[in-house]
Amino acid sequence: MHHPESRPARRPHLLGNLTRVAQPGSPFGAALSCCRKGLGALGLGLALIGASAPALAEVKVGVSDWPGWVAWYVAEQKGFFKKHKADVKLVWFANYTDSISALSSGQLDANAQTWSDTMGPLAKGLPLKAVLVNDNSAGNDALMVSGTIKGFADLKGKRIALEEFSISHFVLATALAKNGLSQKDVKVVNLSAGDAAAAFMSGRVDAAVVWNPWVAQIEKSGKGKALFTSKDMPGLIPDLLVAQDKAIKSKRKDLVGMIRAWFDTEKFIRDNPDEAAKIMAKVVGMKPEEYKVFLPGTRFFDAAANQAALNPADPKSLQAVAPTIAGFLLDKKLIDGKPDAAKGIDVSLLAEALGK
Repeated sequence: MHHPESRPARRPHLLGNLTRVAQPGSPFGAALSCCRKGLGALGLGLALIGASAPALAEVKVGVSDWPGWVAWYVAEQKGFFKKHKADVKLVWFANYTDSISALSSGQLDANAQTWSDTMGPLAKGLPLKAVLVNDNSAGNDALMVSGTIKGFADLKGKRIALEEFSISHFVLATALAKNGLSQKDVKVVNLSAGDAAAAFMSGRVDAAVVWNPWVAQIEKSGKGKALFTSKDMPGLIPDLLVAQDKAIKSKRKDLVGMIRAWFDTEKFIRDNPDEAAKIMAKVVGMKPEEYKVFLPGTRFFDAAANQAALNPADPKSLQAVAPTIAGFLLDKKLIDGKPDAAKGIDVSLLAEALGK
């Protein structure tokens, strides 16, 4: 059992990709610590997995605390890797930053990470490829407003709490742009997600962008409602399996088997949500009933959804949404240079996994 510090968070880091990060001191204790902080120092991940390169006999895959990634433990425990002859070693990272560093420096064969956090490495020309979409945030992130705010026009001049340069910031920027406003029309108050939720519930700010469990807590308190959620921006917050080019070449059979195992996993979560939540909750040290709050707001991707997400002609595909994500990162000076999204995607493994 892993014991991360807190639930998923998305806080900026020094090099600046969109992130989900642990909130120390969270009242929710040992739960989702998805430290999506981006690259940091490349050596950070080595202490967790050793300085030697991955053994050729297995695929070493970094996993951090986010529902779409913790689900890999369902694949492991239900025997789906074995079923599809995939020799997979899941390597747990309590700090998500370290997993990105480890993949970027070649210490992992593959890693569970966001598309946004893959932009920086791609802009630097690192040989990485997205090979599978595990999920999209589909309601787990939300712009919460008080009852006095009836629509986006009412947000003008209002104070909105969020973590600057994080996924929450990206959600706000997207929400405003879709509704004819810009960030100049509001006043952003930079607070951690837990503090943003507290500030909103105490009436110190007019709105807040937070993620679950705070979304559910605010709704339950009756002090706020969602004006915009990640469900309103499909395709823009994808969580992926990203592999090293060299691993795709040398361990292709195992990666293809891993993709097939994912589709069994997605179906199992859909058909057996209680058992799936029990497995996933145990991994992160939570109670199953607490963990289940994350499942409705996580859209787990099946084979058809993956085919669409990896098809550049689809308007919500990884390649299609990349300019929007990269535009935000560049505007905030969070990455250097424009990433070539097409070079960062390999559709051939999915096609092979589906027998095409």
